[in-house]
Amino acid sequence: MKLESLPQGVRLAVEAAKEKKAAGITVLDLSGASAFTEFFVICTGFSTPQVQAICTEIEEQLYKHLGRSPEHREGQRSAEWALLDFGGFVVHVFGEQARRYYDLERLWRLAPKLEIPDDAETRSSDRSMSDSTLSQEPLDDEAVSGRTLGGRSQR
Repeated sequence: MKLESLPQGVRLAVEAAKEKKAAGITVLDLSGASAFTEFFVICTGFSTPQVQAICTEIEEQLYKHLGRSPEHREGQRSAEWALLDFGGFVVHVFGEQARRYYDLERLWRLAPKLEIPDDAETRSSDRSMSDSTLSQEPLDDEAVSGRTLGGRSQR
């Protein structure tokens, strides 16, 4: 699978995520899996503002170039996970811990996968996604959903 062979909306979403320095951008082709969508675009943001900026940029680019808005949005106010459903493809923007927790690449491991290399600037930053720098503590569902952390609502 090559980026050039993907539908224009998926390519625009990938480029918009790159523009906002998303890391670990991966496209899963679910078209042969009898799934509810044809593609997942998965990426990582490192803070609430970055997750929001990635989502905003994707929405703006899809509307500007294709006149498309998401059919459904979830979790955009949280730094842990946001979803933009464009029908034929779904964009998942995760925080680092939530990406490891949900591990969509493992769940859909039989799907053809395209990994987009991180830009040199993203790779060299202290926000590296290498295993040696990431905490391996498991998360519970409450922490990932952002409903309560430390006893306070995150929304």
